[in-house]
Amino acid sequence: MEYVMPTESAASSQDTFTLYGMGSPNVRKVVIMLEELQLAYALRHVAVFKGEQFAPEFLAMNPLGKVPVLTGPALERPLAESAAIIFWLAEQYGALLPKAGPARYEIMQWVMVQMASIGPMFGQLNHFQIVTKAKEPYAFGRYFAQSERLYRLIDDRLNTNEWIAGGQYSIADVVTYPWMTYLERHGFDPVKYPSLLRWRATIAERAAVGRADQRMQDAFSAISSQTRRAATTEDLDRFFGRVPGMPPADYSSVTR
Repeated sequence: MEYVMPTESAASSQDTFTLYGMGSPNVRKVVIMLEELQLAYALRHVAVFKGEQFAPEFLAMNPLGKVPVLTGPALERPLAESAAIIFWLAEQYGALLPKAGPARYEIMQWVMVQMASIGPMFGQLNHFQIVTKAKEPYAFGRYFAQSERLYRLIDDRLNTNEWIAGGQYSIADVVTYPWMTYLERHGFDPVKYPSLLRWRATIAERAAVGRADQRMQDAFSAISSQTRRAATTEDLDRFFGRVPGMPPADYSSVTR
């Protein structure tokens, strides 16, 4: 089944959205999707290092206290969780996800791989490898090994398929791409992942992805850097969920 890309007239004048977020992969994938759909939207920065995600106003939109959150007239209520937002957008505007059939569920399968495995494993590796200098050997080893397995899974998949879910660019590619840009930062040799690199370069060249990256740069980069540098130890403990009784953490690299 062909995945229909929207025309400029696909969105009505009422489809103006506000996306609450900051510079994370989960926010980036939603911005890419909004750009692929050519929708009108505003980006609203949430200063997560200052704890704005725990303010009552934000918790009323997402009780979990996480970005992204999407609001707009076309939605009956705020919508949180990046995959839920992207599923809604794909179905609302009829793009990048077939309405029925095996191809639809193959795409959903790979979206779930990103949500259930890639995001959580890479996020933990980020914490133990990038965020804190005080590496705990077992935790670091576990998440490094799990991440290596997932990078290999995606490279092997793309060795026999042009796109993650088969023959067409889809939301499976949209949700996975931002996480795959961590490959080098995680310390893996990119030469060993040629199919992943080919796929990643192809997506990076998409006009929608370029627009999304520029929008995020303009809306988030400077203010996120400012609030990160201004974060106190108490702010960082709250952001990373460190509660009393846990060992102390070295967050010095976060505020550089």
